[in-house]
Amino acid sequence: MTTESTSHYDHLEQMSVHDLLVTINKEDQTVPLAVEKAIPQIEALVTETAKRMKEGGRLFYIGAGTSGRLGIVDASECPPTYGVPHDLVIGLIAGGDGAIRKAVEFAEDDPEQAWKDMAPYHPDSLDTVIGIAASGRTPYVIGGLEEARKAGLLTGCIVCNEGSAVAKAAEYPVEVVVGPEFVTGSTRMKAGTAQKLVLNMVSTSVMIRLGRVKGNKMVDMQLSNIKLQDRAARMVMDELGVDREKAETLLAQFGNVRGAIEGYKP
Repeated sequence: MTTESTSHYDHLEQMSVHDLLVTINKEDQTVPLAVEKAIPQIEALVTETAKRMKEGGRLFYIGAGTSGRLGIVDASECPPTYGVPHDLVIGLIAGGDGAIRKAVEFAEDDPEQAWKDMAPYHPDSLDTVIGIAASGRTPYVIGGLEEARKAGLLTGCIVCNEGSAVAKAAEYPVEVVVGPEFVTGSTRMKAGTAQKLVLNMVSTSVMIRLGRVKGNKMVDMQLSNIKLQDRAARMVMDELGVDREKAETLLAQFGNVRGAIEGYKP
């Protein structure tokens, strides 16, 4: 597996801080190019996911360790950014929520646990499951995808090795091969960056296809802090050509940017 292959660099402990930073950055610059090669795979996954979600389906992410945490981060950002329900995009990690902060030993080695973790959500055939695993061999993810596929769910994955067991378990695999890590086997680095980039692309594209963006604006975002309230006011001002006081009045009345714009009567 390329994710486990030896780093292109050695004697890291002898490098200056400057050389460490420059070299890590040099390696990181290869990641977007690897993602670019996978765009046809990402496009197929997004297209099918959006199609099902338009019919009422949900999106699940399953993963272990860094991969699981990245899925949870992406899922948790969807409600505040796009105003969707908290159970529309769901991130699950091997070992449960406690594993978000502290690793749970051997949790990723149980091939039956992911489907058990999904059970309380009553998954059905309109749902999509994306398994996230840098190595592509995590039993938690493989088992979850296999059971989801048997149950008729759409299955995809994000992996960083070619021809992996996780990819074989998914109908729509995304393989982003980033090569050896700067620190051998440390897949939280380039592999993690690649997974984050792909997750950004998947969730953002799906939300746009679901109509959660108008023009280039997050018109359904939750107004949960002063920064977002200010952003919302500026969006309404720009769209409607009204002053801040009127924009804030409209937002107070309708609760979000979309409502303010659509409910405005000159």
